[in-house]
Amino acid sequence: MTRDDLAAIYRDYIACLNRRDWPALGQFVHEEVIHNARPLGLAGYRAMLERDVREIPDLRFDIEMQISDPPRIAARLKFDCTPAGTFLGLAVNGRRVSFCENVFYELQDRKIRQVWSAIDKTAIEAQL
Repeated sequence: MTRDDLAAIYRDYIACLNRRDWPALGQFVHEEVIHNARPLGLAGYRAMLERDVREIPDLRFDIEMQISDPPRIAARLKFDCTPAGTFLGLAVNGRRVSFCENVFYELQDRKIRQVWSAIDKTAIEAQL
């Protein structure tokens, strides 16, 4: 897999998330995916994303920066959204907040197998 192939797979994955095309998630995410050292499996990963969208109805994933080095991707995702209630333990309650997520992925068989994610909670706190 080339860097360009990997970058294209990632852009397609993000487009899948933004379409809320949960049935297609298995095209991009490995059946045994692990998120921040927690084995979730595809069903658990999908449930996590569906919960995120329920809690943040206007959630949109925007790639601010992406680096591909097979079999890994590093990305900085930008969010500008209005979480409905509590988010990351913060009472956001429908206020618009902007923040970033730094995330690393490792692919296996052209699918996301491992995810390491850190959200900039301090940026949210500063806006509240």
